[in-house]
Amino acid sequence: MHTFPAPAKLNLFLHVVGRRSDGYHLLQTVFRFLDFSDEITFKVREDGVIKLHNPLVGVPEEKDLCVRAARLLQKTAGSKLGADIYLEKKIPMGGGLGGGSSDAATTLLALNQLWSLHLNQKQLLELGLQLGADVPIFIFGQNAFAEGVGEELTALTLLPAWYLVLIPSVQISTAEIFANKELTRNTIPIKIPPFSIYQGHNDLESVVCQNYPEVAKCLQWLKQLENTTIAAMSGSGSCVFAEFSTPTAAQAAFEQIPEDMTGFLAKGLECHPMYNSMG
Repeated sequence: MHTFPAPAKLNLFLHVVGRRSDGYHLLQTVFRFLDFSDEITFKVREDGVIKLHNPLVGVPEEKDLCVRAARLLQKTAGSKLGADIYLEKKIPMGGGLGGGSSDAATTLLALNQLWSLHLNQKQLLELGLQLGADVPIFIFGQNAFAEGVGEELTALTLLPAWYLVLIPSVQISTAEIFANKELTRNTIPIKIPPFSIYQGHNDLESVVCQNYPEVAKCLQWLKQLENTTIAAMSGSGSCVFAEFSTPTAAQAAFEQIPEDMTGFLAKGLECHPMYNSMG
């Protein structure tokens, strides 16, 4: 049995800068990894069977991203091996923290090692993109500025930071938000370098807040806090976060959370926890 982390991510900003002819939106965003993770345990099987032992409520096994990632890797590499998969879920679903995408990426990275397949990062990135637009960042393994649909990645070095993340009691469909007629899709692209992440915003935020008052309430509370460097929504929500430059300031804010809100504290990581073992 081998256990691997699948970390959450934040979008420190998210600009929608256009739309492709196939309907996919063109984005600019900064991804940051957090030390808040799902954990996935794998046991290699000799019979080629891929079995998820604790499926998520409401997610059929054939749609689970761990299972889909394992089967895609197995088919692509022509491997005869299989795996028992045990997923310990901590990252909220439908929260904009990339939990499912991170689970898929960790499955690809871990089984590439455990099955001794020796696929390189470029090959794994191509597989990741087939599973979802957010999967490549977790295979890339470094905090990054992302363009395109999120797959054009440029590594970034970010300052140390601590985050208070609030989890509103709603799950939000990314497709629903991107389809909303009120969404602005013409933010002027920024150039890298130079730019400041503190000048960015999340174009999806206003649409989500109009439709989900729980998100608006949590975000409004974060924005009135002192000592924050950013207060924003991650991805298409529902989670919202405030960034602090010291753990003391983050802890002080965490202790003020109203009783009707839930959340967690996390440190921003310099890279994916598996990055140094990715070869």
